[in-house]
Amino acid sequence: MRLLFPAAAPPLPLCLAARASRRARLAVASAAGGSSSSASASFDAGAFEAERLRLDAAARDGMASAAAAADADPRAWKWAIRKRVWDALEAEGVARDPRPVHHRIPNFDGAPAAADALGRLDVFQNSQCVKVNPDSPQKQVRFLTLSGDKKLLTPQPRLRTGFFSVLDSQMIPIGCIPEACTSVGAAKYGRPIGLDERIKVDLIVIGSVAVDPSSGARLGKGEGFAELEYGMLRYMGAIDDSTMVVTTVHDKQLVNDIPVEKLLVHDVPVDIICTPTQVIFTKTTIPKPQGIYWEKLSPEKLGQIRILRELKKHIEQETGTILPSGPSEKLPPTAQRRRRQRRR
Repeated sequence: MRLLFPAAAPPLPLCLAARASRRARLAVASAAGGSSSSASASFDAGAFEAERLRLDAAARDGMASAAAAADADPRAWKWAIRKRVWDALEAEGVARDPRPVHHRIPNFDGAPAAADALGRLDVFQNSQCVKVNPDSPQKQVRFLTLSGDKKLLTPQPRLRTGFFSVLDSQMIPIGCIPEACTSVGAAKYGRPIGLDERIKVDLIVIGSVAVDPSSGARLGKGEGFAELEYGMLRYMGAIDDSTMVVTTVHDKQLVNDIPVEKLLVHDVPVDIICTPTQVIFTKTTIPKPQGIYWEKLSPEKLGQIRILRELKKHIEQETGTILPSGPSEKLPPTAQRRRRQRRR
């Protein structure tokens, strides 16, 4: 039996802001904009990758701490499902580098085959612009997007250094498409965009830790960036309820115990699941998020993402309304320790 998630009203501050914040979009555009040619000339790939790996390690340590304390958290059921899937992928020999897959969107044996299955779908072939997450198991999806002369929209890592980058094959030197499919390559060859960008995204490809084929309910790795990215694209008018959301996963990531009634208003459901062996059309009835839910954003998370801080500030200035914020959360301990060590 399919459970129905109660329809959620759009976040009121966002609806108000959407009518009054054109100037806010223009004001925050510079937070992520820039010339791709000048950026490419000064791009330091080594420094970018080192910082990305540092942030990745700090974030995974933070998620591990959160998971260890999850028994006292009402959202602990999400961590229990994630751990079960991560453990199974490692134990059954289908996990692939980067390892361990815990606290990541897990890479898996057969990821290219799942991507190829997606690539054969009409919804992919008919798309001109595809938004794809930057994780390892979706690298082949990014390759198929660029080699198919489509625009690739991909977020900058954890949204901490910027916003989104847009790439197309004409921007990339011959033979460099495989490099452009990596985080470093996307930053090197991509054109940063801001919230004022007029862009239509035809398809969203999202990474998952676990997904329920009967309902389309999905769990990510627990950081919430996929939800923030989706919300910002809704704010930009780049997507709407009809925009299909697809995930590529291993068959062992399919689960049947995600309680739909416990999902949050910003959780993103999926319309299509592609695995190495099958394509599943979920026919999900779970409502898609309508925008950015500021009351879900902790002050610490907001402090990490410059473009969101700028957007919040300008919406508040435009509307004269103070947007809500979510409860405080503890910063990853590793990030704090490393900052102290560098001062010694």
